[in-house]
Amino acid sequence: MSGDASARRIGATAAPVAVERGESPGRRALRRFFRHRLAVFGLVVVVGFILVALLAPWIAPYDPIETSWARIRKPPSAEHWFGTDENGRDVLSRLIWGARASLMAGVVSVLGAVAIGVPIGLLAGLSGGWVDATLSRIADAMLSVPFLILAIALAAFLGPALENAMLAIAITASPVFVRLARGMALEAKSTDWVEAARALGNPPWRTALVHVLPNIVPPLLVQGTLAIAEAIIAEASLSFLGLGQQPPAPSWGSMLNSAQRFLDQAPWLAVAPGIAIFVVVLAFNLVGDGLRDALDPRAQRR
Repeated sequence: MSGDASARRIGATAAPVAVERGESPGRRALRRFFRHRLAVFGLVVVVGFILVALLAPWIAPYDPIETSWARIRKPPSAEHWFGTDENGRDVLSRLIWGARASLMAGVVSVLGAVAIGVPIGLLAGLSGGWVDATLSRIADAMLSVPFLILAIALAAFLGPALENAMLAIAITASPVFVRLARGMALEAKSTDWVEAARALGNPPWRTALVHVLPNIVPPLLVQGTLAIAEAIIAEASLSFLGLGQQPPAPSWGSMLNSAQRFLDQAPWLAVAPGIAIFVVVLAFNLVGDGLRDALDPRAQRR
């Protein structure tokens, strides 16, 4: 009986291990991600902000650009939860609509940076020679300039507009993805399966798209999530300087710019957009950290 009981115990402990070993890498990564409590919290916050941005026309209590001289700089109350600004506009409504500009700038800018940086990085890594040297030096030169300084310079050159700010952020963030794609391409270039693909006559573009690109998706996903947080800060900074979203359209950065003149009389004008920027950037960073731990190849073997 004791032998049967011990066998049952061994079988009970071995079954989950077998299931865990038999699961796919994607399911294993998801399981590890959802074990990361802070990452899950960040994901919930990010999804919440996305829903707020998408549902802005229905959940905003007031028109974000409607002015009223009768309610200028009113403190938070039951009627206006976050108060009103210097033009009598509801701060909560502007905060909700401003989420659209900030999240769109973050996501679109990073997608643009990926679209620019990844092909260039793959080209540099797989080509080698003078092509690799030239593209790498250009990326290094751009990385030598502080991110925000370069974004401000490009936005000032392109002109004040949200679209130009997103383009400036995309160009400024692309060298990071160039280096990441190039490094992964160089690593994959020396593997047997890439050599076999070349020996079979696959053209370079097919080798890059079919055999190299799928293997660099996990690090790109992690870097992209972290880059969105940086892009949101950049958009807020550009809007603060008047180079991003243009008034009267709401933006968290432009709301901070307007609030700086009334910090003594109406401090609530700066509190709401400042907290919103802090929370959403922190949430994206938590999600990025969770993805990095979940997609770590060393962790996948555990």
